[in-house]
Amino acid sequence: MKSILVHSSALALAIAAALTIVAPAAQAASYTYTVTKTPKDTPYLGSLTVNVDLTHAPQRHVFYVNETIPVTPGPFTFYYPKWIPGEHGPTGPVGNMAGLTVKANGQKIPWERDKGDNYTFHVDVPQGVTRLDIGFQFLSPFHGGAFGAGVSVTPNIVDVEFNQVAFYPAGYYSRDITIQPTVELPQGFKFASAMRVASQSGNTIHFKPITFNDFVDSPLISGRYFNRIDLNTGSNLPIYVDVVGDTADDVKADKKQIAGLRSFVKQQLALFQSHHFKHYDLLLTLSDHTNHFGLEHHQSSDDRLGADYFTNKTAFKFGATLMPHEMSHSWNGKFRRPAKLWTPNFNVPMQDNLLWVYEGLTAYLAHVQATRAGLWTPEMYHKALLQTAVRLAHTPGRSWRSLQDTATGGIVSYYKESRDWFGYRRGTDFYQEGWLLWLNVDMKIRQLSHNARSLNNFLRSFYGMDNGSYVTRTYTFQDVVDALNKVQPYDWTKFLRTRLDYTGPNLPENGIQLGGWNVVYNDTPPKQPKNKMPTRMRRFTRIPYLDYSIGLSPSDKGELFGVRWNGPAFKAGLTPGMTIVAINGKSYTRDELVDAVKTAHKDHTPVQLLVQEGNQYKTVSIPYYGGFEYAHLVRSKGTPNYLDDMLKPFK
Repeated sequence: MKSILVHSSALALAIAAALTIVAPAAQAASYTYTVTKTPKDTPYLGSLTVNVDLTHAPQRHVFYVNETIPVTPGPFTFYYPKWIPGEHGPTGPVGNMAGLTVKANGQKIPWERDKGDNYTFHVDVPQGVTRLDIGFQFLSPFHGGAFGAGVSVTPNIVDVEFNQVAFYPAGYYSRDITIQPTVELPQGFKFASAMRVASQSGNTIHFKPITFNDFVDSPLISGRYFNRIDLNTGSNLPIYVDVVGDTADDVKADKKQIAGLRSFVKQQLALFQSHHFKHYDLLLTLSDHTNHFGLEHHQSSDDRLGADYFTNKTAFKFGATLMPHEMSHSWNGKFRRPAKLWTPNFNVPMQDNLLWVYEGLTAYLAHVQATRAGLWTPEMYHKALLQTAVRLAHTPGRSWRSLQDTATGGIVSYYKESRDWFGYRRGTDFYQEGWLLWLNVDMKIRQLSHNARSLNNFLRSFYGMDNGSYVTRTYTFQDVVDALNKVQPYDWTKFLRTRLDYTGPNLPENGIQLGGWNVVYNDTPPKQPKNKMPTRMRRFTRIPYLDYSIGLSPSDKGELFGVRWNGPAFKAGLTPGMTIVAINGKSYTRDELVDAVKTAHKDHTPVQLLVQEGNQYKTVSIPYYGGFEYAHLVRSKGTPNYLDDMLKPFK
């Protein structure tokens, strides 16, 4: 999921007014390239073509690419896409591009990578040449990577994000460049994409010409096992879930699951009462051998979950918010986008200061819409909301780092190298705390208007303009404030800034309380769910009451993937990366650790841990005697239940 799902701007766009590059020894002269600082909003001189050969991908994870770019003689600069929308940073996987050759009239010509920006390439086009032929391979990873640059191929699945497999000319808006794509699939594979098909011959698909902007925004999934589910919303909008998986059984949904997916789409259309796509494809990859995430696109979404999403009822529940999240981005993020996240092409740096709207509001919508659709019960929503509020209330990094800074520094939050000390550094908290912020906005509107208005009114107004259009409209912080004031007059600037800029021990959002509920701590453990989380999802799942009591987040094998900053375990000398081997002389299990904390509370004796770090072992004594306090969501008597009013489905 992006849903969790940033980096740093390596250098701005190679903007030096003039870069002088020394020609190879075989060349007699040197030449100068000029990189345009501000791209031109004017049509490029001709249409690009690209052929992406995926026939060897299931075995080798290699995509073979041949591309043509119309040119005129002289210095020419071209880009590999760098700043990928939805990934919020310079994540274009240029390091996976290999074998680059550039030909003019059938003859190889030298190319040179820009010394200031590794995504920028230069050639000198000879006289009489009107087209460059570019060939290269994209080496799709076997392991690791993020988003579409992660594992996207199995023997039965090949997924492509088209920013991986094309260059484009510098100096132009990407919407002013046209490209004609062709894709060759492995034998027997079927496919889905938001791009429209011009013709198909066997496994070769010719797509209709498309702007380079929309090309990058239209990924393709393909697989040996494929299922297309018509969501049949009753509107005139074609909307599908397209599924690929590693087995025939993995791609089959039952009637109840299909009904739930159709319900969520109907709730989306009823909520926004507008649309900004001509058709929509939820591209769903189900595999235990590819990366799991969600990435939004304007007329599709790239959603990747475990193989058991349809075959395991619990997995279906756990994955229920991903597609509502990504589809909501068609309105919030793709159609309406923060002004500093809109750029004229994929090599102009983005700025992330409004991610608390782009992602935080979408996180709010994903959970609410999954519940309205019946994919979740209200009780499941309550539990998820409680866990989010409790985690943030016990996040030590909130003492120094504001919600606004997690958004502004989103590049760091997404793509920091490790998760060590994540509670102190903070991560992509603009998702979770953004959810609580927008819940607070909704509850405040309901309170002020006595439930006559809600965030639904804001959503319809803010995202409903230009119904049917998918030309991006940008917005600023002030635009958000103005739109809220039209729904419900209030000092929204102060309201938002107080919460966005706050640092300290107390969570400033009080939407739960305004909604008629309270978070209460006591020594009564919560009821355990009947359906336990699938094993593959449990390994690194935090047990909240361990984290905010003794201060540990261990895996089911004892690996410490989290130690709370300044907590009891921290003060005793434990750090992330250690492994708990034994507890009070007994072999480690999570249950044994829970029992040890309870015993320490009762007997006032330290918890004794045998831990391993590298090839060293040591015994650590943790003098923590506070036991556990369990969080519960409790109804406030005599108050309106705005929270559950919010969860009611649209008729």
